[in-house]
Amino acid sequence: MSNAAQPNPSYPLLVVILNYRTPSLTIDCLRSLEIEVQSLPGTRVVVSDNASGDGSVEQIAAAIETEGWGKWASLLPLNHNGGCAFGNNAAIRPALESTNPPTYVLLLNPDTIVRPNALKILVDFMNEHPDVGIAGSRLEEPDGTPQCSAFRFHTALSELDRGLRLGIASKILEKWVVWPPIPEEPCPTDWVAGASMIVRREVFEQVGLLDEGYFLYYEDGDFCLQAKRAGWSCWYVPDSRIVHIVGQSTGVTDTKRPAKRRPQYWFNSRRRFFIKNYGLPYTLLADTLWIVGFSLWRMRRIIQRKPDKDPPYMLNDFIRNSVYRQRNLPTNQP
Repeated sequence: MSNAAQPNPSYPLLVVILNYRTPSLTIDCLRSLEIEVQSLPGTRVVVSDNASGDGSVEQIAAAIETEGWGKWASLLPLNHNGGCAFGNNAAIRPALESTNPPTYVLLLNPDTIVRPNALKILVDFMNEHPDVGIAGSRLEEPDGTPQCSAFRFHTALSELDRGLRLGIASKILEKWVVWPPIPEEPCPTDWVAGASMIVRREVFEQVGLLDEGYFLYYEDGDFCLQAKRAGWSCWYVPDSRIVHIVGQSTGVTDTKRPAKRRPQYWFNSRRRFFIKNYGLPYTLLADTLWIVGFSLWRMRRIIQRKPDKDPPYMLNDFIRNSVYRQRNLPTNQP
C-alpha cells in the first residue's frame, strides 16, 4: 500500500446561518439543530453575523459556549453588512476552498426551527438523486400550516399577474404564476426559498457562489436559475419540514403585520435579476406589465372597496425604480 497521504474525505454537510440582529432566533435555531447534527456525523454549522452591532455576536458566542455546541457550531463575525449573499458566501467560500470541503451546503434562515430529521431527509434525497443540484424544504408556520417555498422563475408575465391580482388572469397565466399551489409530494421546481436550501458542492464549483450584487431578495431565485442553465435540476422535498417565522429581520415579508414600505434594496434586487438574466428590453416589458397591472388593481380595489393591504407608496416607488427612471443602466449586469 502506498504511504502517500490520502486526501481527507468530505464531511457531509455544512449548515450556514446568517444572523442580522436576531440573536434569540438564531440561538433557538441552533438549539433545534442539536439533535439533528447527531444523525449526520461530521456536520458543521457556521453562524455568520452580518455586523449586527447589537450584541448578537456576544449572545450567540455565549450560547455556543454555555450549551456545549462548540463541537459542531462556530461563529463568524463579519466587519460590515454586505447583504445576504455576502454573508452566506463568507462562510461558504473558505469551506469550499479547504482541503476537506463539504459534500453539501445548507443555507438556513435564523428565523427557523428544524423539525425532526429535516436535514437527514434532504441529505438522503440528494444522495439518492445525483442529478439534483439544489433542493428545498417545506417551510411552515408553527402550527404546521405550509408556506409556499417552491416557485417558478420571475418573468414578464408573472409580473403582470403580480400587479393585476385578478383571478381569471391568474388562471390564464397559470404556467407563469410565481407562487403555484403548494405540492404535497417531492417534485422538480424552478427555485426554492433560501430559508432552507441545500446545494451540492459541484454546483458551486460550476456556477460560482451567490451573486453579491444582490443585497437582499432575489439572490436565491437567481442562483437556482444559474444552476438550471448549467444543467442542474432543483427539487422541492416536503418531507423535510422547517418552521419559518417569516420576515423577522426586515419585516418586509411578514404577513401578520401591516405592510411596510418596500426598501430600496428590494427594487435594486428585482431590477438586477431581470436585467442580468433577461436583458434591458425584456426588463422594460416586465416593468410596463407590472405598472399597468398594478394600476388596474388599484382602481378595482377602490371601486370594489377592498381593504388596502399594499405597501405604502408602492406604485410611486416602483415607477421611480423602474428602468424608465433609472439612468446609465447596463444592457446586462455581470
